Amino acid sequence: MFRRQKSHASERKKELFSQGATRFTLKNDMRNFHFLSRLVLSAGPLKPTPAVKHSKKIHFEIEILDAQTKKQICILDKVTQSSTIHDVKQKLHKACPKWYPSRVGLQLECGGPFLKDHITIQSIAASSIVTLYVTDLGQQVSWTTVFLAEYTGPLLIYLLFYLRIPCIYDGKESARRLRHPVVHLACFCHCIHYIRYLLETLFVHKVSSGQTTLKNLIMICAFYWGFTSWIAYYINHPLYTPPSFGNRQITVSAINFLMCEAGNHFINVMLSHPNHTGNNACFPSPNYNPFTWMFFLVSCPNYTYEIGSWISFTVMTQTLPVGIFTLLMSIQMSLWAQKKHKIYLRKFNSYIHRKSAMIPFIL
Repeated sequence: MFRRQKSHASERKKELFSQGATRFTLKNDMRNFHFLSRLVLSAGPLKPTPAVKHSKKIHFEIEILDAQTKKQICILDKVTQSSTIHDVKQKLHKACPKWYPSRVGLQLECGGPFLKDHITIQSIAASSIVTLYVTDLGQQVSWTTVFLAEYTGPLLIYLLFYLRIPCIYDGKESARRLRHPVVHLACFCHCIHYIRYLLETLFVHKVSSGQTTLKNLIMICAFYWGFTSWIAYYINHPLYTPPSFGNRQITVSAINFLMCEAGNHFINVMLSHPNHTGNNACFPSPNYNPFTWMFFLVSCPNYTYEIGSWISFTVMTQTLPVGIFTLLMSIQMSLWAQKKHKIYLRKFNSYIHRKSAMIPFIL
C-alpha cells in the first residue's frame, strides 16, 4: 500500500515537471519570436539591388567650313565631349593634310575671336552638330623668337648709330665735333635696358608655348626697330645738343633710370615664381626687397618701372623721338595694366581693392 502511494506521487511530480518545462519552452519560443519580429520590422522593407548604370559617351559631329568662301571642307564625326580645339585641329589635319594645326584658326562665327586650344567641345556645343569656321593664319613663329628679335634689333641698331658709320653721318662733321658725355651715357643705358630684356627672356620669363603669326612679328619689329633708329639718329648726331640743365639733369635722370631698371628686374623675377603663375596663382606680395614694395600701391609695378625708365631716358637725353616713344609706350602699357588689374580684382578682390593699376593714386 505504501509503495503504490509513493509510486503515484513520483509519477505526479514527473507530470508537473514536464508540464512546467513545456510552459517554459513555449514561453522562451514566444519571446524569441517576438524579438525576431521586432528586428524584422525595424529593418524596414527589403531594398532591391541597385542596377549598375553604364555611362554613355556623347559624341558630336563637327562641320568645318571655310571662313572666306563658306564652303564645307569636311565633317568630323565621333568627336567626344572632352575633346579640345587642339584635338579638332589634329583630326582636321588627318582628314585634310593641307591644314596644319599650327596655322589653323577656328571660329564659332565669321569675324569672331579664334578659339583657344584648351577649350572643350562640350563648352561651345549647342547641339550634337557643331559648325566651326577655319582660317589659315599663315606662317607661325614662337613667342620666344618674337621677343628675341624684338630686343636684339634695337640693341644692334643703336650701336650702329653710336659708331657713326660714314653711310649715316658726314665723316668730316663727325670727326670735327667731339661727343658730349651724355651720348656715351645714353648708349650705356640703352644697351643695359635691352640686354636685361634678352637675359630675362632666356632665363627668367616663362614664355608661352603658343605661337603667333609672322605678320605680327614683322609689325612688332618694325615698331621697335623703327623707333630705335629714329632715337639713335638724333642722340648720336654730330649736331646733338646736350640737356638744358647740364650735368645735374643728366645725373639725376641716369640714377633714376638705373633704379627703375633694377626695380623692373626684381619685379619680373618675383612674377616668374611658381606661386604667381598658372591658374592657381596667388596675388604677388612684397618681400624684404625695397623695390618690391611698389606692390603696396599698384598691381602692375613692372609697368610702372618700365615707364619710369623711359621717362628718365627722355629727360636725360632731352630729345623729341624719345618723348614720343615714351608716350606711346605709356598708353599701351596703361591698357595692359588696366586689363590685368581687372583680372586681379576678380580673383583677389580683398587684396587689391584700394590699389591702382599702374600709377599710384592716379591710374
